[in-house]
Amino acid sequence: MTTTTETRTHAGPLMFNKVPEITVWFWVIKVLCTTVGESFADWINMQLGVGLVNTAWIFTAVFVLVLAVQLRLKRYVPFPYWLTVVVVSVTGTLYTDILTDQLNVPLWISSAVFSVLLAVVFGTWWLRERTLSIHSVTTRSRESFYWLTVLVTFALGTATGDWTLELTGWSPGVSVLLPLGLIAAITALWRFGANPVLSFWLAYILTRPLGANIGDWLASPKVAQSPGDPTGLALGTFTTSLVFLGLILATVVYLTVTRSDVTETYEAAHDGHITSNVGRERTALLGFGLLAAATAGLLVWAHGQPHVGPAPEADATSTVQLAPGQAVKKFPPAEVGALRALTSTSLKDARSGDPAGAHAAVQSLRDLWDADQESLQPLDDTGWTSIDAQMDKVLKTFGIDHSNPPMSAAQQESELSALLADLG
Repeated sequence: MTTTTETRTHAGPLMFNKVPEITVWFWVIKVLCTTVGESFADWINMQLGVGLVNTAWIFTAVFVLVLAVQLRLKRYVPFPYWLTVVVVSVTGTLYTDILTDQLNVPLWISSAVFSVLLAVVFGTWWLRERTLSIHSVTTRSRESFYWLTVLVTFALGTATGDWTLELTGWSPGVSVLLPLGLIAAITALWRFGANPVLSFWLAYILTRPLGANIGDWLASPKVAQSPGDPTGLALGTFTTSLVFLGLILATVVYLTVTRSDVTETYEAAHDGHITSNVGRERTALLGFGLLAAATAGLLVWAHGQPHVGPAPEADATSTVQLAPGQAVKKFPPAEVGALRALTSTSLKDARSGDPAGAHAAVQSLRDLWDADQESLQPLDDTGWTSIDAQMDKVLKTFGIDHSNPPMSAAQQESELSALLADLG
């Protein structure tokens, strides 16, 4: 899929095009990057217990650094370009996850907001540059618009992809088929004569849910821990990230050696003359509209079918009543201390009239507890179940992983105090 319909007529010194030629390798490595964006973000957030906000801050800083390096280059170089895409994929995913998990913004609102933001970016880019073609990314201004667009498309793709799973209850393996089918349909319309720039950006957005679903399918356990939980090949987020990072590195090395995706190299071996048929473009535009309507109809139908959605944190109530501090006797003091610290922070914020701070601390507490499950539960399943039940009561008072709105500050303080007592 190519995206150029214009002839370069700019006068004066310009950079070489800073974006690779759109070959099959572009789409392969793009999907690999989106898979890493999903699995690597999950691994750092959950397994390392860093938390969503801290992880987002880390990757925002890394993004600023690698983007600065990329912007200083005068031509497209595979390694820094694709490194920037990998970092953007993780960063865009985290921004959407914060809205969903940290701020409790519904996915349909996130999808709508990012759609409007993307339209604003495209509109501003067009008004200033009179082109959205990635074959004309030859100025600092256009490259800045390009990377801003890429960031927003990753955030939008994350929101729409997660919203689709929420609506349908499909497993990650089944969910791969929707974006894959849509990309195939867009490719067919492009070959028929659809506007190449529109076709490119639609496919670009869809690679995000495609890669994310592939990552979830590979990383998820073979057997669901709770009804509605995703299932897959049980490779885990770390192994999935490692495998795909290795594949990205191998592909980048190949592209660096062959230079097959460098614009001037590609154009030397291919006919660059492209004609457009206005009639076919308009017909294809109608095809895009019908495709969107059919997709909406499919999602409405799937939503109406009996299915089990993603399960919230278990709302089980422990039947075992343990004395304060007894449930954590067999747990490492360092892990228990970290849990106590976050619980104390949330309780302090709740008592001081800082609901946002209390909510953020409980969210981090939930993330840490989930990350520690694999190591703590085998040490004392009874103790872990007891703490988990109280943890779920705390989450419910804050409306985290539950459909109810946040409860009163008094209820939150009561459950946090009970959890603090259980932690010893």
